[in-house]
Amino acid sequence: MIPTPQITNLKLRELEPKDLSEVARIDALRTGLLKEDYWKQVFKDFFHSPDGSLRVGLAADGESALAGYLLGEVRAFEFGSEACGWIFAVATDVPYARTGVASGLLAETCRRFREAGVTRLRTMVRRNDVPVLSFFRSNGFTGGPYVQLELDLKEV
Repeated sequence: MIPTPQITNLKLRELEPKDLSEVARIDALRTGLLKEDYWKQVFKDFFHSPDGSLRVGLAADGESALAGYLLGEVRAFEFGSEACGWIFAVATDVPYARTGVASGLLAETCRRFREAGVTRLRTMVRRNDVPVLSFFRSNGFTGGPYVQLELDLKEV
């Protein structure tokens, strides 16, 4: 069993391009897939996009490696959805699960969005990803006014 560190003084900082390999590593622990090309594109878009949208990229430093990360931005979508904050990636390294790292990252993200005048925060989670669903629900998220639908084009 991996010992769980006690988080007493969470050290958050801005996520930086140099964190790419650590983010990919932590994501692979959760998903079982090392998606380096995917994360390279996400980082390229996140750090070099000229569109001027409000973005939040946070890192939590562990003792010897990244303990966790969160990426979010203000987005507006079709179908009458107002601009709101979106969390599109959040994860912690295994030893930091259930220690408050992800909740600390989320709290700081909420503070920053609120300070910028954002009044709503959304995310999308696989319905069978119970740990992530539990995390968001324990942090006050509930079902929103939209239902995501999809069509498998191989079946049509």
